[in-house]
Amino acid sequence: MITIIPAIDIIDGRCVRLTQGDFGQKKIYTENIIDLAKSYEDAGLKRLHLVDLDGAKASFPQNLKTLEMVAKAVALDIQYGGGIKSEESLRSVFNSGATRAICGSIAVTRPEMFRSWLGIFGGEKIILGADSKDGFIATHGWLKSSDIRVEQLIEMFAGDGLTQVICTDISRDGMLLGPSFSLYESLQKAFSNIEITASGGIGSVDDIIKLNEMGLRSVIVGKAIYEGKITIKNIQECLQKG
Repeated sequence: MITIIPAIDIIDGRCVRLTQGDFGQKKIYTENIIDLAKSYEDAGLKRLHLVDLDGAKASFPQNLKTLEMVAKAVALDIQYGGGIKSEESLRSVFNSGATRAICGSIAVTRPEMFRSWLGIFGGEKIILGADSKDGFIATHGWLKSSDIRVEQLIEMFAGDGLTQVICTDISRDGMLLGPSFSLYESLQKAFSNIEITASGGIGSVDDIIKLNEMGLRSVIVGKAIYEGKITIKNIQECLQKG
């Protein structure tokens, strides 16, 4: 069964969700992130997706204390992204308890640095964040666009030990209208040795099941959980199907 990864997006230490990456469309769900993380662990989930939205805007991680508290409270495999633009910030994320780091903008602006991180830390710890807007990679917390397509970015590092890619279609993010199925299916077929994580637009359990049938290995679910479209019971039922 596809790995279900619940998302916690953080602003000022609180769990929020944006719509289509727009900081002006922010909804706060809870200030108790630790209890939220524990609820996911109790449900049987194994991985957690933490996004430091403050860090994405500031170009340096801003919620490491929250990361550290969550890492101490649960045994979940935590992947953390937002503002990782230097080896110093990357190491600070690992030192604060993350087991995987998501790096997006740096792969576009300084590809040799990202390539070196793959060599130093390994593909099991470094995740490429390949977020697209109108087919092109978006960077800096989705505030800037590049002229590089998703497939091109992945191909740049496919031979350098890259094993994990999180791809978010920004136009779908937070809309609950279903993910870009064709995009994820084509990417997973094109890069069979890389785990393509679908992110953005998940609105129902049926979306998760369809991605699983397509051969996707992991999916990030955020707003659908917080809006009650997908319940913890739904997730547990999916996990039981194996």
